[in-house]
Amino acid sequence: MPAKTTDFRKLRDLALASSLIAFLLIVFGGIVRVTGSGQACAGWPTCNGSWLPPVGFGPRIQYIHRLLSMVALPVFLFTALEAIRKHRKSPFMLWPSLAALILLLAQALLGAGYIASGGIAELSALHLALGLAIEALLVTVAVLAFVKVRHPKQVLAFSLNTPFAHLTKWTVAFLFIVLSSGVYVSLSQATFACSGWPLCNGEWIPVHPLGWANMAHRLLVGGGSFFMLGMLRRAWQTQRRQVAILSAASLTVVLYFSQAFVGALKVTGDFPIYLLGLHEATSAALWVAAVVLMLLLGISQRGAQDEAEEAQMPVDNRQRFKDFISLTKPIIVALLLVTTYAGMVVAVGRIPSFGLTFWTMLGGALAAGGAGSVNQYIDRDLDQNMTRTAKRPLASGRLTPAEGLAFALSLLVVSFYIYMGFVNMLAALLSLAGMVYYIFIYSIWLKQATVQNIVIGGGAGAIPPMVGWAATSGGLDWLALLLFAIVFMWTPPHFWALALVRTKDYAKAGVPMLPVVRGEVYTRGQIFIYTIALVLLTLALPVLHLTGNIYLISALVLGLLLIYQAWKVWKVGGNKIAWSMYRYSSMYLAFLFLALVFDSLFS
Repeated sequence: MPAKTTDFRKLRDLALASSLIAFLLIVFGGIVRVTGSGQACAGWPTCNGSWLPPVGFGPRIQYIHRLLSMVALPVFLFTALEAIRKHRKSPFMLWPSLAALILLLAQALLGAGYIASGGIAELSALHLALGLAIEALLVTVAVLAFVKVRHPKQVLAFSLNTPFAHLTKWTVAFLFIVLSSGVYVSLSQATFACSGWPLCNGEWIPVHPLGWANMAHRLLVGGGSFFMLGMLRRAWQTQRRQVAILSAASLTVVLYFSQAFVGALKVTGDFPIYLLGLHEATSAALWVAAVVLMLLLGISQRGAQDEAEEAQMPVDNRQRFKDFISLTKPIIVALLLVTTYAGMVVAVGRIPSFGLTFWTMLGGALAAGGAGSVNQYIDRDLDQNMTRTAKRPLASGRLTPAEGLAFALSLLVVSFYIYMGFVNMLAALLSLAGMVYYIFIYSIWLKQATVQNIVIGGGAGAIPPMVGWAATSGGLDWLALLLFAIVFMWTPPHFWALALVRTKDYAKAGVPMLPVVRGEVYTRGQIFIYTIALVLLTLALPVLHLTGNIYLISALVLGLLLIYQAWKVWKVGGNKIAWSMYRYSSMYLAFLFLALVFDSLFS
């Protein structure tokens, strides 16, 4: 009798937990290798005879790695036992689970041998190779179990005979070689034998054997770049309707170049310690993305004819370019960038350098654009029911959902690496928090669940000034939090004004906006109340001596005009006045933050 759907849920959860632990083992193991922390904790399982966390970066990293190793064994064992107990007739789930457990034991012995040997580079490369194999096996079990949960009657047969599938198989094999060779280069001191990029110590031809090893790795990565671009091009030609496949292919390529980018930073100058972890995490994420891509292709059962038909779909490149720009919601992006730049200037009281400004603004544009694109992907069916949004690229069908999501995810990943590489970690994490907030908390959870969607969801749009502040100062203070609060308070009256104009649209689409649930009169009153609170908050800055006279006068004038607009919405009503309030509130926020910039520079 075939296994029940619920049986696969347990195996899926165990496999996901196992693959996450394997991922973390690869990341922390890599940090241990590159920092030489392998000897920082003498003894086992204790660290220098103590169970308590040790002092110092190296010992702590090694301590965490050991804890993960100890947790991994029972979790891997439970996964294998679950596969044996309930899925003996599913060889694609049973044998990978057992093999992962066996390889984990082999890897533990190899790791002990590596430490005992004093750090032989070849052993470390083999240790990573085993880690990648374990991760691939566990990801296989997790993906297949997930498919059975979603589609319990689907037959898990593999077919990798299409041109793109063959290309993907070579990609996975190539990545395995690149990642393993990278460990050898790092631990054989070949990294230090070749400083600078793309030249080796300022020369095209290395003079030391280790320099040749480093250069060979670079050439391998560089040659793979053309290979990756070819795969990306082929994916966007033949997988245009395949949401999961196109997204996985795009992320694989983006992560590949992100890994090369972080590796280049490693040899071109100062390399912050947090980038060590990012370098290892990117390697593991790249490998997972490639393995998932191959699995998705294998179980999709698509043939060469299916790929050929998608490749023949008509394409208007000019319209496509316009649609991808529209997908990012450029007007909203521009407003968010104003608040970001204001945070940069106010934080340090001067105009920041061109380079820092460029990368912060570019990263912010990509982050906001990517989040907006994901929002349009999530709302693509809902948007078809609203006059205002029915002509959006995904709602209208000009772009496929696969194209929209793959494009959006690529923007988000590139944005994160720009912030990590060219700005700083705090700015990157704040930007990431904004993406997660907007996509998961607002778009997926709140938007269609509660009338307070805009009130709570406003936090996502309030993060950019904090990102700008962190970009130039490296930290946050109370004024940065007040800037967050201003945008947070501005969001409800701004969008409720739009909701008044589009009440019928929101009602038709089933979105519980305030005028749909509580009515127009109540909403108009709330707009006026929130506007008064917003203006009072903006005036708190000069009262607390955080800003000067330029900002005080600007906040007074702009605030009084906004209150007047809100008063008309409250007392007069009508779509024309509500639309005027919506339009003016956008300009209000932009000019208010520009006033902060001028006040910081000239007061």
